[in-house]
Amino acid sequence: MRPHTRTELAQALRKREIPDDVAESVLGKFDAAGLIDDAAFAEMWVRSRHEHQGLGRRALAVELKRRGVDSSVVADAVGAVDDEAEEERAAALVRKRLRAMSGVDEQAKIRRLVGMLTRKGYGQGLAYRVVRAELGAEGLDELGE
Repeated sequence: MRPHTRTELAQALRKREIPDDVAESVLGKFDAAGLIDDAAFAEMWVRSRHEHQGLGRRALAVELKRRGVDSSVVADAVGAVDDEAEEERAAALVRKRLRAMSGVDEQAKIRRLVGMLTRKGYGQGLAYRVVRAELGAEGLDELGE
């Protein structure tokens, strides 16, 4: 079990055909008791998904919004991932993926690695920079820059 947002709980109650007025009353009581805390949920979600799934800030924001978290709460939670932490996590993902890419030509490596990072919510500029740095560290960067 994991914590849920107020929106997720409201949807679950609606799915079970609980009348809206009763659901709102229950959710209000949960709020008053401190059992629903979207900010704490967002913080936990960002920390967990960034560390374990390697998601970038953009993907984390999309996931939180999809779960009904308010935009200001999303911005605060995602803001906890600083530029340095995001870049370090992206570099770790690239290093891990590089180990399985022996025998792949360099342009294909770059394309695949940048694609992987952008799908995980990292910006293209950051993805390209991290991939070039990691390939350079491996002595594989053929871009000549």
